[in-house]
Amino acid sequence: MQILHMNKGDGETSYAKNSVVQKQIISATISVMDEAVADSLCKTLPAQTMGIADLGCSSGPNTLMVVSEIISKIYYTCSQMGISLPELSVSLNDLPGNDFNDVFMSLPEFYRNLEKETGIGPDGCFISGVAGSFYGRLFPRKSLHLLYSSSSLHWLSQVPADLYTKAGKHLNKGKIYISKTSPPSVVKAYLSQFQKDFFAFLRSRAAEMVAGGRMLLSFMGRSSPDAAAEVGTHQWELLSQALMSMALEGLIQEEKIDSFNAPYYAPSAEEVANIVEEEGSFIINHLQGFEIDWDGGSSENNNNDNNNKNVVNGLENLSRGRQVAKTIRAVVETMVESHFGRDIMDELFCFDAELVDHYFSKTRAKHINLVLSVSRNIDSWQ
Repeated sequence: MQILHMNKGDGETSYAKNSVVQKQIISATISVMDEAVADSLCKTLPAQTMGIADLGCSSGPNTLMVVSEIISKIYYTCSQMGISLPELSVSLNDLPGNDFNDVFMSLPEFYRNLEKETGIGPDGCFISGVAGSFYGRLFPRKSLHLLYSSSSLHWLSQVPADLYTKAGKHLNKGKIYISKTSPPSVVKAYLSQFQKDFFAFLRSRAAEMVAGGRMLLSFMGRSSPDAAAEVGTHQWELLSQALMSMALEGLIQEEKIDSFNAPYYAPSAEEVANIVEEEGSFIINHLQGFEIDWDGGSSENNNNDNNNKNVVNGLENLSRGRQVAKTIRAVVETMVESHFGRDIMDELFCFDAELVDHYFSKTRAKHINLVLSVSRNIDSWQ
């Protein structure tokens, strides 16, 4: 909780400047979001107030993009249904280290645009920040009608505890996440931590949501039953290789790599569905995976020419590897720096960019993103 947050500010390595992949993921889920908003309104209104939350909101342009989409859909749906628009209570949640100042400084312009487009002013939409882990309770009971989270639930509450022997030996030597060379006990430890965390997430939200409320979640996953499958693990594999290259040059100690493990898990759709069923408070309306390229293009837009450069206005821009490395750095730098120190960060992500470029020259690099839409189960209402 104290370490993990996206890079702050608006500099070259900031999350605000390097979150195009996350923006593409949000855009790809708009149709599912629209359905969830409409269904939530139908099942929970009329009400004087509608509680909305974005969990893992981060900062930068994507944060209020999500809120704007949700509010616009609520406005137009209420207009079509001929019902009064409720007052909107919008909570933006992330860990305490998140750059909430950046979010709050964006609010005046956001309110001006919102009022211009919908007529909803600050007295009809109340936005607040809520700092804390979404693996525990964040809101009063029965206060939320609609909940959204994107690109967040693949982050675990902690590094799995069982990645060491009783004698303190590291089980995942030379790697920082699940790999083809990882022993089965490492895979088991990661899955166990995800099951525990996702169950706690669902149980917390079950208490906070009204009957019939909707929740839309999207996060990194995988299509293969194999947790070590290349799609879902390979960005971490390349970062491991970059660290090992630095160890060979004497820039870091290999022991430091052995003792570092990412608090991350990319689940399969089946693993997600099993936990939702076990927890029992929600009904699955939609669960599917879609592909997105590492540099932010969807699979439908990929030209598959293995061109290793991005071209903007006819001029060669950053290599795709450097662009992807900047995206990764914006997300993971704080926790990597806390373990290895600040001095190696520039060189580490240069190594990583070279490895990513080489990978792009051989294959199309893609993520699998899972989209899960659920309803609060009225039958299990407590």
